Amino acid sequence: MQDKILKRSWVTISIDSLLKNLKIYLNNIQESTSIMAVVKADAYGHGAVEISKALQKKGINNFAVSNVMEAVELRQSGVKGQILVLGYTPIENLELIYKYDITQAILSEKYATDIIASNYKIKCQYAIDTGMNRIGLDADNISQCEKSIRKVANNLILTGLFTHLCVADTPSEEKFTREQQSKFENIIKSVQDLNLPYAHSMNSAGGLWYQDRISNLTRLGIMLYGLKPDYMNILPPGIEPVMEWKSVISMIKTVFPGETIGYGRSYKVKNKMRIATIPTGYADGYNRGLSNKGHVLIHGKKAAIVGRICMDQFMVDVTDIPEAREYEEVVLIGKNGNEIISADDMAQMIGTIGYEIVCDVGKRVPRVYI
Repeated sequence: MQDKILKRSWVTISIDSLLKNLKIYLNNIQESTSIMAVVKADAYGHGAVEISKALQKKGINNFAVSNVMEAVELRQSGVKGQILVLGYTPIENLELIYKYDITQAILSEKYATDIIASNYKIKCQYAIDTGMNRIGLDADNISQCEKSIRKVANNLILTGLFTHLCVADTPSEEKFTREQQSKFENIIKSVQDLNLPYAHSMNSAGGLWYQDRISNLTRLGIMLYGLKPDYMNILPPGIEPVMEWKSVISMIKTVFPGETIGYGRSYKVKNKMRIATIPTGYADGYNRGLSNKGHVLIHGKKAAIVGRICMDQFMVDVTDIPEAREYEEVVLIGKNGNEIISADDMAQMIGTIGYEIVCDVGKRVPRVYI
């Protein structure tokens, strides 16, 4: 049954590429800085359990996830070390944080107060807002930050402070990023006597281009998977995508002038064409924005998408690929011959980011680890 599913639509995840990216990244940051692997959103669609286990074998013992269920999944799968939940955990679910030895991000003063009142003495790290205005204590009010941090340190197991650099991937915003780092450093200095084990501000981009004096962790996310934080970024040589997505040709037919293709009759046939149906659709996470815009690779050539992406299928023009046959492989993301389609390329085409493309690959698309 698994083989039949794999022949419809599947992704391959290269553990070798993952570990190669890790090594290259480590060679580009300070030796004193450790890695916190960001494996939220099922490791950006790559499979959090398998990715975390592979990284742990290489000495990575700090992981970041979005929510408590992601953390519990890792623990139940045997992943050890620190697992930091970056997002909100309902107070009634703190028992899971405590039971599975998970570290919870403190998002606000109220949240801190409510966690303390729950009587679960959990491990935690306080988020500091240095300019993103998403979560955390306002770094502009140093005295209030210090007061709240000390309160948490006296009542919970406070293991660190962190912030997020919101434009570290944008060279023109260097001034703002430096200001964020300065604000974070001021907060760290105000509670230096607490000797907290962890302080971290750097994401993938920040770790490369904004290494600071006080962070001892870098939260490595998108670059670990071989993608760019921003289209304009130039990654260190050798970093490569970890994911490749393939499908097959389920049917080939000829259409004639005057006919239309797909829902809404959005593609009007002007010349005799040979089209192929691909059994992958938006329910698999293949973005509908690629309708009449994207392309796939067949026999090392680009085949343009014609018509709208359907829930489970879409069609491509193979008029100029006469060798294309039913049941042959089709590359949706990856390399075929001399042609490449990257998640970043797809994202730029439809006005989104590579993160979204890989995160959207659905659960019904099997992951094959090689």
